[in-house]
Amino acid sequence: MLTAKQHELLHFIQQKLDAGGISPSFEEMKEALGLKSKSGIHRLISALEERGFLRRLPNRARALEVIKLPEGSKPAVGNDRDNIVPLRKPAPAMRPIAANDIVEVPLHGKIAAGVPIEAFEDYNNLAVPAALLGSGEHYALEVSGDSMVEAGIFDGDYALIQKASTAREGDIVVALVDGQDATLKYFRREGPMIRLDPANSAYEPQRYPAERVIVQGRLSGLLRRYH
Repeated sequence: MLTAKQHELLHFIQQKLDAGGISPSFEEMKEALGLKSKSGIHRLISALEERGFLRRLPNRARALEVIKLPEGSKPAVGNDRDNIVPLRKPAPAMRPIAANDIVEVPLHGKIAAGVPIEAFEDYNNLAVPAALLGSGEHYALEVSGDSMVEAGIFDGDYALIQKASTAREGDIVVALVDGQDATLKYFRREGPMIRLDPANSAYEPQRYPAERVIVQGRLSGLLRRYH
């Protein structure tokens, strides 16, 4: 059974999709439901996803798809809570991503923050040209430090990371060491050891037993802002 707010949000999203083929922004949803913060919208969307009513399309800004609606225009009660019907009108098809499209990816802070990289309910987004991203799910990290300057990665750049748990020899990866220290380095294997190579002759390679290193993603692209 959906709560009144879940029901209200689901129908609001469907109305926006029917009207223009684009799902509403989080700000529009917040105002429509009379909520004080966007975190409430995040929770409602997550609940609707878990119940199979809504789907988020990856790596697209404002990309929500309504999969089904409850029967009737009011929240179901009693035995009516099982009266769920598929949408009679399919949601508008998403067009292919063009090279000049802008998409949004989660921005999870600085790579040298020293904490595991996780998907939080509240996070900032970074607008990125779609051409910089490949397939799969991505996130962004702000680079801190100069250990990769010889690879053209500078302090203050935004590293675009494709989520992955494995890496090939020579990939630039986000590696989590001992569950707490995140770093951006070249990935190498030396027998039972993992070697994380900087791209700066002033720094030494870092070697760890393989069980101490977790790959959290591979570098997909780089974004630099000029001031």
